[in-house]
Amino acid sequence: MKVKTILVSQPEPKADQLSPFSILSTKQKVKVDFRSFIHVEGLTVREVRNQKIDLGKYSAIILTSRNAVDHFFRIAEEMRFKVPNELKYFCQSEAVAYYLQKYVVYRKRKIYVGKRTFPDLCEIIKKHKTERFLLPSSDKLKDLIPESLDAMGLDWKRADLYRTVTSDLSDLEKVTYDVLVFFSPSGIQSLFKNFPEFKQNNTRIAVYGNSTVKAATEAGLQVDVSAPSPESPSMTMALEKYIKEVNKK
Repeated sequence: MKVKTILVSQPEPKADQLSPFSILSTKQKVKVDFRSFIHVEGLTVREVRNQKIDLGKYSAIILTSRNAVDHFFRIAEEMRFKVPNELKYFCQSEAVAYYLQKYVVYRKRKIYVGKRTFPDLCEIIKKHKTERFLLPSSDKLKDLIPESLDAMGLDWKRADLYRTVTSDLSDLEKVTYDVLVFFSPSGIQSLFKNFPEFKQNNTRIAVYGNSTVKAATEAGLQVDVSAPSPESPSMTMALEKYIKEVNKK
């Protein structure tokens, strides 16, 4: 069956950004919609304090996402904690470091930036092992992160500052798409929480990452498109390859 409509289970990119999905839509003449299947909610000050978190005890902070940046500064403000100028920031990627400028004067802070992945950042962290590290995170954290920090023998503590919550998708109950695109196991969980009787039928499932593939197959879904792969490192490349194959028939 040809692909004419795609639903991406993420928020729509900002209007001023030319996203890979908008390019895909134009090139392949398919309709691409966006809808976040999950969203983030901040924990309260009381919930954070129940974790025995004292922000003043840490000399460095590890930031793996923009959500971590937002919720660290939110909770600091709500706790009336003045973030010290001397605090060292270890950012997983340039995108996270750039986003940090929303809250601090970049050139006046000690900011260390990884290339993209957490192991990349660990190579930098190793050079600062005497620091006391705080890791702001959500309630769902990849095992790789705490395992890597423990392996380095660091003095560190995790602080759950926000949680991943299933979005209400009831308005999509009678809407069908040729392809549903997922980037995390949480998206798969949201699909079945909103629609427990979901039947795949002719809907194609596209997933990114091994953990998402695993969640999809365990939920009884047939995965038709997956990324990354050597020939398709991005989701849009994998989708374009698939659409070209099925739409030419």
